[in-house]
Amino acid sequence: MGVDLGELPKKTASIPDLAGKKFAVDAFNTIYQFLSSIRQPDGTPLMDSHGNTTGHLAGIFYRNSRLLENGIRPIYVFDGKPPDQKGNTLRERSERKKEAEAAWKAALEKGMMEEARKAAQATSRLTSEMVRQSKELLELMGIPVVESPSEGEAQASQMVIEGTADAVASQDIDCLLFGAPLVLRNLSIGGRRKIPGRNEYVEVTPEFIELLSVLGTLGVSRQQLIWAGILSGTDFDEGVKGIGPKKALKIVKESKSLVEAANKAGATDQLELFENVEKFFLEPPVKKGVEVRFGKMRSGELVKFLCGKFDFSEERVARTCENVEKKMSEVGAQTKLGSWS
Repeated sequence: MGVDLGELPKKTASIPDLAGKKFAVDAFNTIYQFLSSIRQPDGTPLMDSHGNTTGHLAGIFYRNSRLLENGIRPIYVFDGKPPDQKGNTLRERSERKKEAEAAWKAALEKGMMEEARKAAQATSRLTSEMVRQSKELLELMGIPVVESPSEGEAQASQMVIEGTADAVASQDIDCLLFGAPLVLRNLSIGGRRKIPGRNEYVEVTPEFIELLSVLGTLGVSRQQLIWAGILSGTDFDEGVKGIGPKKALKIVKESKSLVEAANKAGATDQLELFENVEKFFLEPPVKKGVEVRFGKMRSGELVKFLCGKFDFSEERVARTCENVEKKMSEVGAQTKLGSWS
């Protein structure tokens, strides 16, 4: 999803570096990852005894529990109404999911488990009920939930601009086009990622991408970065056929306006769309001055929610809650002690 501008300057971080920091998490992006990756060997989604998909809940609960144990404070920012410009992208994604479902079924019939799982991951759908369940779980964990009027990435970026959060946590870099000063990729503890098409995994570590560093390295302004994204394709436009990130950057560096860039790209017929997309990146619908409050983990209610409704292991959920509460109380005690030193 989102724009691809090739290799960007990054700065790796360790988990201790992230302690005490607040991160505006791109909720949809993160939950899609859980739905895609938390599956059975044949690609079947993780489900309870009633056939309800539970991968999103498992991902949210266990990953965020580990973040909280390490003093990391996530704020989940959810998408609101998708902008009109995103209509084509959403339709294309729906078509790709249908194709992936057919490929999954065909691979299963041939007994090709690796291919089946790969195809299944592309069929993930985030329903309104899953969104509701995710929000309820986060609130029971004491994690703030923020509703964006439109794109979650835009709202998360605004929160970083205002200092409400330290960075946007997302795998996408559209946040940079929305003006996020800092983006954090790979927000997880001891994470690893599967190499596409191979039964191998690589370790992944958190990494920061700073907007000013990106602009300096590429030699463009933020507005030119937006133009490059538009020409090569974003969630809101298909881009120009035959123009990838490198060519797009070359064009915008030689252009003083979006009109000139579109002309050089041979896409003057798309200028109106491009101008609408540019305006959306520069002036997205967002809430300003959002206040967030972190709460306490409500262990008893979490056990009822996860175990009573979705067949989670009561012993494991209770133990996880206990570990989080213990670690957070230790961090709180250290903070109070430090304030007297």
